[in-house]
Amino acid sequence: MAEAMLKQLVAERPDADRWHIESAGTWATYGHPAADLSQQVMKEMSLDISHHQSKPVTEELLHRFDLILTMEENQKEALSIKFKAYADRIFLISEMIDLVQSIPDPIGGTLADYQNTARLIQKILVKGQDKIVQLANKQTVEK
Repeated sequence: MAEAMLKQLVAERPDADRWHIESAGTWATYGHPAADLSQQVMKEMSLDISHHQSKPVTEELLHRFDLILTMEENQKEALSIKFKAYADRIFLISEMIDLVQSIPDPIGGTLADYQNTARLIQKILVKGQDKIVQLANKQTVEK
């Protein structure tokens, strides 16, 4: 859901063609579609994630990105330990609005759980957009 929402925000930027946004799961496996309720909530927001396929985080994937955002503190910690070379690029999404707060995974929950998670992610992305741009640009300069 976060990938689709961030892509929508970035599409409005004049430098949209320079952005590459992908999602991957810290403990995911390859090839699973987005959860039905995720697809439904995104459809309610006029976003289509029906073609999404899961994939795990790998070093090759991280190498291609200037900024890595995680939903949960344990994901940030696990990735920072496993991929030490990229630790300075890894942030909680909530840090984009100066919070340290995990975003609950709605998997297995109700439609309302998915809607609440989507609203929280959207709020963070909109309010944190400037910081996302700043951190992504900072990493690009430092590479």
